[in-house]
Amino acid sequence: MGNKIMSMMKKDGSKSKRMNRSQRKQLADEELLHRRALSMAIHQTQLSQRFDGSMSRRVGSTSTRKHRTLSDPFSNGKQVPDFSSESLTVKKFVLVHGEGFGAWCWYKIIASLEESGLSPITVDLTGSGFNMTDTNTVSTLEDYSKPLIEYLENLPQEDKVILVGHSTGGASISYALERFPEKISKAIFVCATMVSNGQRPFDVFSQELGSAEKFMKESQFLIYGNGKDEPPTGFMFEKQHMKGLYFNQSPNKDIALAMMSMRPVPLGPMMEKVTLTAERYGKGRRFYVQTLDDLALSPDVQEKLVRENSPEGVYKIKGSDHSPFFSKPQSLHKILLEIAQIP
Repeated sequence: MGNKIMSMMKKDGSKSKRMNRSQRKQLADEELLHRRALSMAIHQTQLSQRFDGSMSRRVGSTSTRKHRTLSDPFSNGKQVPDFSSESLTVKKFVLVHGEGFGAWCWYKIIASLEESGLSPITVDLTGSGFNMTDTNTVSTLEDYSKPLIEYLENLPQEDKVILVGHSTGGASISYALERFPEKISKAIFVCATMVSNGQRPFDVFSQELGSAEKFMKESQFLIYGNGKDEPPTGFMFEKQHMKGLYFNQSPNKDIALAMMSMRPVPLGPMMEKVTLTAERYGKGRRFYVQTLDDLALSPDVQEKLVRENSPEGVYKIKGSDHSPFFSKPQSLHKILLEIAQIP
């Protein structure tokens, strides 16, 4: 009997060691990914030093749609059970960042999609990430979305993609859906500005930031790229505001990455009323991912968006801030795969 117990203890011990080795490998892989992203951020910071002058000009200091709720059950780093990329007709995901972010913010999602056999593609919108256009010169949604539009224009006629837009990137993928509905298989809005026809992206944030008119007159975060006598050209929150709004549940190392990488936000695209038609945008297949611990775009506001502009499906992530690619990447990855498999 004693020998059996000892044998069981040895087996359990070896299993524990195997688990520990697996966990250590996962941590090492995550650390390598983060170091690569941080290296890119440092390089980007060095490239964008020439924009410090413009930054210093800041003033002052229901329906039949599907509903799914996830916490982060997919946190062991394994792929989604029973998923096979071979069954998908559309494998290209185009990941579109939100205001102030860049393609760098998707680094965890890029890795997980690639491991699932898919083809993630990222774009830096104009004046964002490694796109070194001065944000003060970006005045329209068309200008801002140009890298995305150029990618879709050059896409072979027979190809289709799944667009994923974060935050105000939702306005860019809405604009793309209006321009190229035939090239977009599905559009996924991740805590994003899924605007209606005639609505401004900024209007979605009015509960947190106040009305557009008040923000333009009183905000302490405005940038006057053409001088204080001219209308503001952009805005950028102070680091403490960004941490509170965007990253209240994100890991510290990802917050550090963001603090090095965030760029000023061009104001023109945020204040532009978007034109969307039932004949083009209205035919697109839209899905929405709600983040339930979001302080930048509250769950109530997100619920209002899906109620007023109803998508085909709604997914919810518990415990996620406004940056689910940092705070709940496994849950976001799982949702993207689920949506990709919907016929």
